[in-house]
Amino acid sequence: MLLTVQSLSELPAAAKSVIDYAVNNRIFLFYGDMGAGKTTLIKALCTALGTTDAVTSPTFAIVNEYQTAADKIYHFDFYRLKNQTEALDMGYEEYFYAGAYCFIEWPEKIPNLLPANYISINIKVLDDGARQINCEIF
Repeated sequence: MLLTVQSLSELPAAAKSVIDYAVNNRIFLFYGDMGAGKTTLIKALCTALGTTDAVTSPTFAIVNEYQTAADKIYHFDFYRLKNQTEALDMGYEEYFYAGAYCFIEWPEKIPNLLPANYISINIKVLDDGARQINCEIF
């Protein structure tokens, strides 16, 4: 699925499209350059899923937890990891395999720890500032 988002006002509809596309998949891997809009899209996804929690980047905490009426959402930012052992030490498996939504920024930092089934979301900044969001199910 390929989406183009011209402005922030289009993000809620894009987030709903991504969730609908994912069907029952709950692991989302976010790829894109620094500043491409990974965290911004995750905020929109969390809102679409019904959380009223403040969604912020877990850059220093590595993982943030948000609550919806029915589910938990885990938001990871692995940018600052020095190696995959740090993810092992934090108990990543308990999060990834809990059945909750997991939004993972910088998954390339933990290539050997990723689950077999996930949604890959690649965000690219276009010349006009729009964002191209490419979603694939694996």
